Amino acid sequence: MEAIIHFPYTGVIVNMLAVIVGSVIGLLCKKGFPQKLSDAVMFGAGLCTAYIGLSGAIRAGSLPDANPIAPVIAVAGGALIGTLLDIDGALNRAAAAVENKLRHGDTSQGSLAEGFVSATLLFCVGSMIILGGLSAGVSGDNTIYFTKSVLDFVAAIALSVSLGAGVLLSAAAVGILQGLIVLASGFLQPVLTEHMIGEMNCVGNLLIVIIGLNLMGITKQKVANFLPAIIIALVMAIFI
Repeated sequence: MEAIIHFPYTGVIVNMLAVIVGSVIGLLCKKGFPQKLSDAVMFGAGLCTAYIGLSGAIRAGSLPDANPIAPVIAVAGGALIGTLLDIDGALNRAAAAVENKLRHGDTSQGSLAEGFVSATLLFCVGSMIILGGLSAGVSGDNTIYFTKSVLDFVAAIALSVSLGAGVLLSAAAVGILQGLIVLASGFLQPVLTEHMIGEMNCVGNLLIVIIGLNLMGITKQKVANFLPAIIIALVMAIFI
């Protein structure tokens, strides 16, 4: 049993299962939810999501070596690049293709894509995914990923009630990304500094705030178009 717990990929598998089970529970609950309750759950999920993102961005931005200008440049530049590349459109087309194969008659292309993108960003952005992968890959300690699994389980229930089956598909993204981080941990550990992780975490959490605002109906931003901001933040952390 101890060997299983300390297996580097145990945390990744548990996190995937947490998202899958949470999403299934949310989808089952969704069928019996009146629209009024569904809207209330969506607003509540959006409020909590915005809080998670804002608190994470504040923590990362308050680090001693944090650059207050970097997030501004990264988010603005990332939005420009992402919009020109139409990343959101590409994801929508991919989601539509998946939906056509699955033939979910009660799920629109937009909602499937929105659920997948929103959940993937929420589950795959932040310091826990990087630090958890490094900890699991280097020492076999899956504690961070186990903790993240509990948080993602609760979030998956709320998001799937609001956004549908796209949240369930995000489990694949969670498994692939976290698995790659664990696999590459031996190379990443000496390369990624605390400053780099902090800058990426700050920008990533700002994107989570946008997701929260979208869920509450306050904004309708195409969050996927902001994804290049995380890469820009990493590059700026290396050279600035």
